[in-house]
Amino acid sequence: MNALAATNRNFRHAARLLSLDSKVETSLLIPYREIKVECTIPKDDGTLTSFVGFRVQHDNSRGPMKGGIRYHPEVEHGEVNALAQLMTWKTAVVDVPYGGAKGGIGCSPKELSTSELERLTRVFTQKIHDLIGVNTDIPAPDMGTNGQTMAWILDEYSKFHGYSPAIVTGKPLDLGGSLGREAATGRGVVYATEALLGEHGKSINGLTFAIQGFGNVGSWVARLIHERGGKIVAVSDVTGAVKNPNGIDIPALLGHKEETGSLSSFDGGDIMDADELLVHECDVLIPCALGGVLNRENAGDVKAKFIIEAANHPTDPEADEILSKKGVIILPDIYANAGGVTVSYFEWVQNMQAFMWNEEKVNQELKKYMTKAFHSIKNMCRTHECNLRMGAFTLGVSRVARSTVLRGWEA
Repeated sequence: MNALAATNRNFRHAARLLSLDSKVETSLLIPYREIKVECTIPKDDGTLTSFVGFRVQHDNSRGPMKGGIRYHPEVEHGEVNALAQLMTWKTAVVDVPYGGAKGGIGCSPKELSTSELERLTRVFTQKIHDLIGVNTDIPAPDMGTNGQTMAWILDEYSKFHGYSPAIVTGKPLDLGGSLGREAATGRGVVYATEALLGEHGKSINGLTFAIQGFGNVGSWVARLIHERGGKIVAVSDVTGAVKNPNGIDIPALLGHKEETGSLSSFDGGDIMDADELLVHECDVLIPCALGGVLNRENAGDVKAKFIIEAANHPTDPEADEILSKKGVIILPDIYANAGGVTVSYFEWVQNMQAFMWNEEKVNQELKKYMTKAFHSIKNMCRTHECNLRMGAFTLGVSRVARSTVLRGWEA
């Protein structure tokens, strides 16, 4: 099942549990605006090439719309739509005053030079600058984009609207980016994990963890769990996988990855098949990479007692059912990886006030938001007698539905 179908299915289930009015339910699913633009740029060799860019703005009932911009060859309308909708529920779950949006350009960033990427970003911004804004829609980095991409958007947007650092988040620090933003998603995953384990009378210290994905999110999750005394017994990414039943030395692995760009030749553990990581013996499994990695083929073999969804949509609905029957507790992506958007909100607040926070304050506030959201989800689970995924969806959908009705959606 693809991301859009799974998101719609979860939304409809939540709407039934909440007994939503059918007209409100329909209106919440329909995006506010969908934008498709052609971005034609001169390449370095003088030839012209064209790329298709999208921006889906899903809902603005709770505040400006918020979501990443990804550069990837497989960016297509259905996926962008699903991710925009997911951002609406995600921002509502952690109670930051945003709605959802998502965008992207269908391109292979590795095949473009830096100057070609800059031209493409600036042309895309020129096409959408009057449809985004500090109180309308605030982009952020996503797959294939980074702080430099945001800097180009900020500069191009400011040519039309005056200097506007709050137009994007995930910017370089020198342009008004926030301290703590780089680690935010991973740190949020760890705070969410602590909240869940605390509910079950456990802590990170002494438990075993397997982490799939060792990019920004996975490496920060690994580092922070290691610092808290968790034993990481397996790690994988696109370059390979490594296991050590006595616990991997994470600082050494981070150093090795930085030096060689790969996990495969690390001598502090044994090489393993990357697919085996998901069914490896551990207490807590944390998928931090791609969607759909847990499916009906492998779900029955998962040995972890807890799954923390740091990636977007890593568990297929069929796998969800198999794992639930086995008694595996899944902390859903819609909450678990919301640390990134929460610290993006803090960055926007700092830009709007032109007053920057120190890193300690950023991390304290993030912990406060993630912990409060977990307790709100648990309350919804008790009220509706449902699992954590539906607890999170009912929480997010109910908040958006309430603000939609209060604002007068029929007018």
